[in-house]
Amino acid sequence: MNESQTPPKNIVLIGFMGSGKSTVGRELHQRLGYPLVDMDQVIEQRARKSIAAIFADAGEEAFRDMETSLLEELNDLAAPRRIISTGGGVVGREGNRGLLRQLGYVVWLHAPMPVILERTGKNRDRPLLHTDDPGARIEALMALRKPLYEETAHLKVKTTGLDCSELATGILESARYFFTGHL
Repeated sequence: MNESQTPPKNIVLIGFMGSGKSTVGRELHQRLGYPLVDMDQVIEQRARKSIAAIFADAGEEAFRDMETSLLEELNDLAAPRRIISTGGGVVGREGNRGLLRQLGYVVWLHAPMPVILERTGKNRDRPLLHTDDPGARIEALMALRKPLYEETAHLKVKTTGLDCSELATGILESARYFFTGHL
């Protein structure tokens, strides 16, 4: 996409696991009526297995390949406007970061490590947290991904202390400004 093209009016949610992407995505879907694409759910449906099973059977790299393929598929200028909720590690590949920005307005939902640990700690469907010290793993992954989220996002939103409705309102106000400025 060259600079003169208008970006598609999708809202793309990025952020660490447990940051609220799926929940906020559902709220934005309810408000706008745009289709919601939860990338993790799409990948699980297509693979006919959970992300944890994909990691166990084929490895993380195979899962990341599935993410990249789905991003390429979603990057269709003729597609309807959508809310796209990504997996937490999608920003790990440089090409994905470019694809995310081409898809539309990228919002980084951020929560601090203790909140992430509380939200994800008992969930056995988080293969990257199958470790003796999930807190340390979260801190290490967050440190690695933070500059990648910053590079990719148009907006950073702290999710702690706000409910879904407040988050959606702020995101929609910012998105309206963003898209108006790109016309």
